[in-house]
Amino acid sequence: MIEKKPIVFLLLATVTILVGTVITMVIPFRWINDPKLAIASVKPYTPLQLEGRDIYIREGCNNCHTQTVRPLLSDVERYGEYSKSGEFVYDQPFLWGSRRNGPDLARIGGKYPDAWHVKHMKDPRSMVPRSNMPAYAFMNQPLDSSLSERKMKALNFPYTQADLDALKGKTELDAMVAYLQKVGNDIPWRKTGRAAVLGELKNPYQDNMSVLPEGKALYREHCGQCHGEELKGEVGPDLRDMDKPDAAIFGTIYSGTQAGMPGFGDSLGKDRTWKVVTYIKSVHRR
Repeated sequence: MIEKKPIVFLLLATVTILVGTVITMVIPFRWINDPKLAIASVKPYTPLQLEGRDIYIREGCNNCHTQTVRPLLSDVERYGEYSKSGEFVYDQPFLWGSRRNGPDLARIGGKYPDAWHVKHMKDPRSMVPRSNMPAYAFMNQPLDSSLSERKMKALNFPYTQADLDALKGKTELDAMVAYLQKVGNDIPWRKTGRAAVLGELKNPYQDNMSVLPEGKALYREHCGQCHGEELKGEVGPDLRDMDKPDAAIFGTIYSGTQAGMPGFGDSLGKDRTWKVVTYIKSVHRR
């Protein structure tokens, strides 16, 4: 019996483990990093984005945030189109992660404007009240770019001296925001509209002022972080003079915009979105 021959048993077990490791880890890693699998729209990191990625790793952000959307309905509905292998050809190391103490970030690029990320990094709860993410205001310090050129050469990324010179005067926060805006933004996955699910765009509360308290509360919970609690604007524009049709405002809130505002249709639904619209228009009429 082989179990009575410990040396032979140990050698066979080692070989089995090594073969399994090569098949399940080494080969997939080499395959996923094959330049032939690159997606044309996916570009290498710029020096600023690469520095931001290194800061992201340094601060352990990948311990709480994954960067891969699984091909499951629950993932796709929440975070967007599932991840493709070609998206990661320039990622060394990969930051897929396995824990979601915070939301997945594979599709974060372009979802919010730069100012949103700056405010969120400095004070997460100012943008997401229930967030347990620590503040990173200390990142507003000069960026050490002394190794940028060596990093890009090691990774064989294209760069120019002008790209490297552009790092002068940048902060770690600038680099982090640049990296976050890059993640997933090379993939044109966002849907341009959701008109098919909106139905008849007619405000059911147009003359019903009884919904204003609820509309105001919903606005402050979901919109106040960017547009200010009094609609005076901050990250987003001033909304006090929102002289647009109710349907247009509804579509913007429900579906978002290409300029960086996310859609709130999934979290608010039609009925509550109309109440927010009614509140915003009531401020304009004053």
